[in-house]
Amino acid sequence: MILDGFAAKSVAAAAEALRAGSLLGLPTETVYGLAADAENDAAIARIFAAKGRPADHPLIVHVLDASGVGRFASQVPDFAEKLIQAFWPGPLTLILPRRPGVAAAAAGGQNSIGLRCPSHPVAQAVLKACLAPGDNPQPPHKPVWGLAAPSANQFGRVSPTTAKHVQGEFGDDLLILDGGSCAVGIESTIIDCTRGVPVLLRPGAISREQVQAVCGQPVLSNEELMTNDTQAPRASGTLESHYAPKAKVRLMDARALQTALDVLGADIDGAGLVIATYSRAILTTRSSKVLRRRMPDDAAATAQQLFAVLRDFDAQGVKLIWIETPPDTPEWDGVRDRLQRASAA
Repeated sequence: MILDGFAAKSVAAAAEALRAGSLLGLPTETVYGLAADAENDAAIARIFAAKGRPADHPLIVHVLDASGVGRFASQVPDFAEKLIQAFWPGPLTLILPRRPGVAAAAAGGQNSIGLRCPSHPVAQAVLKACLAPGDNPQPPHKPVWGLAAPSANQFGRVSPTTAKHVQGEFGDDLLILDGGSCAVGIESTIIDCTRGVPVLLRPGAISREQVQAVCGQPVLSNEELMTNDTQAPRASGTLESHYAPKAKVRLMDARALQTALDVLGADIDGAGLVIATYSRAILTTRSSKVLRRRMPDDAAATAQQLFAVLRDFDAQGVKLIWIETPPDTPEWDGVRDRLQRASAA
């Protein structure tokens, strides 16, 4: 069931459902999440079951503001404090040491936990409503301090950026708040703050360079810490294969893409294949079976529409999706990451 996420009655109903242990389709500025009380182990188990997600693959916990960090994290390094002040609310997740005995299921059993403060007004309203216990502080009216909310899709598949996408994944029985199309369109940047230095685990709308400027120190990669004895925490969306549509995705440069279309020519029609292209370059083809979609020249605009484009190709029965490789520049890191993982499926 889809409700208007901007209506006060809808927000109140969502908060009550979450307190009672139910799941919720929640809009954020990145993608729609499948939300549940981060401290309700039974509800967390429902998320893993609904998504078909391994129970040791951690979930990101969403909090209303910086005051919620102390509920879940035992320590916040100075550079992480700077990142919170600079980028929250917004599309940045910080991996921090987890308080013992808190949200272990949501953390996938790890001693660390991913925390984020979403900027979407509907997510903010729901988090605020969840914190208000009313006159009865006992369950199911106790405050909910954080919402575990992985992307609201089957594990490994394309993330949803509209309420309809979520409904298509989980049906009419799931309560979904409609907050419109997601403004960012790809998942948050993830910075590991558990190893003494900031480490980029997943790129997103907030770039490595932006994080470095705020931290005042280099942001490393896991590869750059290979000689370190500490092990990288598991984190959402960092598997080699992820974000994949049903169709097979292949990345290539514009020249190779045009050459492939020229070689196949009209033979595509007789082969019974439906091919889609998504490119910044203007492509030509003699086939009537090629669906062509123009990729914006701007990285942020591409990120905003990327998952919706992939879902639309699947809906049209496309079997192959040929995508022009994004530029190798910092602003394209998030889009390039998602497409590389989608093509690895």
